This record gives sequence, structure tokens and C-alpha cells, in this order.
Amino acid sequence: MAELVEYLARRLVDEPDAVRVEESEREGAVVLTLHVAQDDIGKVIGRQGRVARALRAVVRAGAARRRQRVLLEIAG
Repeated sequence: MAELVEYLARRLVDEPDAVRVEESEREGAVVLTLHVAQDDIGKVIGRQGRVARALRAVVRAGAARRRQRVLLEIAG
């Protein structure tokens, strides 16, 4: 799942080399933290959060197939 988020984020930003995804576990859920360059945060979040919502929907769909709970956090 982390690879998919990283792939999608790299396509959205101006600085793809700055993209990285950290995976951790919290309260029985896998937490993916997406790190991007400070200037690219707006591109990953999108207008009114549409891009972020779409990324989270993709993560939720993939997690449902594996019967997991996965959360996506966006960090600068």
C-alpha cells in the first residue's frame, strides 16, 4: 500500500525525490505518513482537500481488500 501512495504522490508533485512514505502501527491500524516538500503540500491536498480525499479513498479500498484498517496522514 505504501508503494502505491508513493507512486501516486510522485506523479502529483514538482519534487518527486522529496516524496517518502513511512509506515507505522497505531491502535490496531496501519498508519501511512506521506512526506512531501513544503512547496508541494498544496498539490497533494488539492482544492478543498479533493486530492487528499481521493488518495485516502484509494488507500481505504486497498485496505478493505486485505481486511486491514489503513490511515493516510499527510506531513510536510
